[in-house]
Amino acid sequence: MHKNTILFVIIATLVGFIGGFLLANSLNRSEMATLRAQPRPAEPANSDISATQPQPDLTDDEIKAKIAEADKNPGNFAFQKDLGIALYGYATMKKDDALLPEAARILDRANSINGRDFDLLVALGNAHFDIGFAKKDAARFQTARNIYSKALEIKPDADVQTDLGLTYFFQNPPSYDNAAVELLKVASIDPKHERSLQFLVKVYVAQGKLTDADKTLARLKALNPNNQGISELTSLITSARGGTDK
Repeated sequence: MHKNTILFVIIATLVGFIGGFLLANSLNRSEMATLRAQPRPAEPANSDISATQPQPDLTDDEIKAKIAEADKNPGNFAFQKDLGIALYGYATMKKDDALLPEAARILDRANSINGRDFDLLVALGNAHFDIGFAKKDAARFQTARNIYSKALEIKPDADVQTDLGLTYFFQNPPSYDNAAVELLKVASIDPKHERSLQFLVKVYVAQGKLTDADKTLARLKALNPNNQGISELTSLITSARGGTDK
C-alpha cells in the first residue's frame, strides 16, 4: 500500500503540491474492516475482511481493543502489518496525531519480523515522517529517511524517492542540498513525475538557484500545462528575483 499522506499540512503554499503523504486519502473499506474485524484465531488479520461492512467512525474502545489484540499476538506478521497500515490510514483520515505513534509502534514490530516487505516499509516510513513533521522532530525524519532507503533497495519508486528528498526539505533546519540530490534521482525512475519537479523548483528557489528553478518549472509545464502548482511556483520565482541567481 502506498499511502504517502501527512496529516498536519496547513501551510497554504503546500496545498496542491503534496500528493504523497501530505494529502490524506480516504480510508478504504478493507482498511476500516481490518480495524473493526473480530479476532479470528489462527487466521491472518485480513482474512475475508472485504466482506465486512465498515462504518464511518471507530470508537476509542474499538481502536484500543485492536491495539491490545496486536500486543497479545506480537509474532503474527500479517496482523501487525494489516493493523498498523489500517491504523495509520485511519489516523490520517481523522487527522488524529495521537494515533500515529501507535501505528508506528505496530508497524515497527511487523518490520522486526519481516524487514523486506516494501508496502510495510513505505507505511512505516510515512508514519515516522508524519510524526517528525507534526512534532518538528529531526530524529523522526532521519528514521523515515533510513526506512525509505531500505524500501528503495527493494524496489525503485518515484513517490518514495520523492518522500526521501522531502525528509531533508522539511527537517529543521532544512538541508536543501541533500533534498536536491534526492529529488534529482526521481527522474531516473520516472522522468514524468510532477510532484518531485514541483518540490525541486521550491528547493532551487530556497537555494537562490533561480535559473535552475526556471528550467525545472519549464519541464513541469511541458509535462502538464494544467498542473495546479504552476501559478504558485511562478509567483514564488518572481518574488525571489531580487535574490542571487546562480
